[in-house]
Amino acid sequence: MVGRTRKEREGKEREREGDGEEQSSGVGGTGYLGRRIVNASLAAGHPTFVLHRPESAWMWRRGSFSDHGSLVAVVRQVDAVVCPIAGVHLRSHQIPLQLKLVEAMKEAGNVNHRMSASTTRWRLRRAVEGPEFPSPTSAGCFAGYFAGGLCEPGRILPAKERVTILGSGDVKAIFVDEDDVAAYANKTVYIRPPENVLSQLELVRIWEDLIGRQLDKLSLSVDDLFTAMKVGMGRYYHVFYEGCLTNFEVAEEASQLYPEVPYTRMRDYLKRYL
Repeated sequence: MVGRTRKEREGKEREREGDGEEQSSGVGGTGYLGRRIVNASLAAGHPTFVLHRPESAWMWRRGSFSDHGSLVAVVRQVDAVVCPIAGVHLRSHQIPLQLKLVEAMKEAGNVNHRMSASTTRWRLRRAVEGPEFPSPTSAGCFAGYFAGGLCEPGRILPAKERVTILGSGDVKAIFVDEDDVAAYANKTVYIRPPENVLSQLELVRIWEDLIGRQLDKLSLSVDDLFTAMKVGMGRYYHVFYEGCLTNFEVAEEASQLYPEVPYTRMRDYLKRYL
């Protein structure tokens, strides 16, 4: 894991005693995940700045990826930078913009923590590796994208009659409410809530129990998945056939390090669809 250990974090906190709270800067602070991270940072009591393009009507700090000086000026005011702008999944590719942010952080020289929504991208990870910018790694599926549709590709609402099971349906994945992602992201840890490490079939059974009836189940083999595969479908293979989210161990997990921070169980999450 790239990031501070509990001991290191406690040491940083002791160093800051009497100096005020850690100040955070958010880039992409009004998007799907960004607005949640901003709210979570404020709820945790951190002075929080949001970087916006000059043409935006609402802003806390003026800056632009095309203006290196403005990025450096904002970064010099904070201790932590959070950058949940989009990667390559559903929107335009924004990784090169994040690399510009890394260059600004290096020039500013005062940032001790960085979090990106795309830290799995090798170019970005190589740019921030090392002791300069401790960065968290989060493994999991946004509940809004996956749990709501019971992991069926293309669905955002749970089925009431029939559900397609990916492979055996027994491969474990990790489902996390987006608000929980935001709350834990400010704490630099893996996010793997133990009660949300579920297979697709386990998630379907929770939903069946909530609606009081069994769904008809159709099995989608890996060959059928590849035949029908479109852009973005590869993640379903890696998560629900290979088990890429749960086939490795993590040293520090968010809900264990911060038991005082509640997380949403998928049974409670799915109740909103009743």
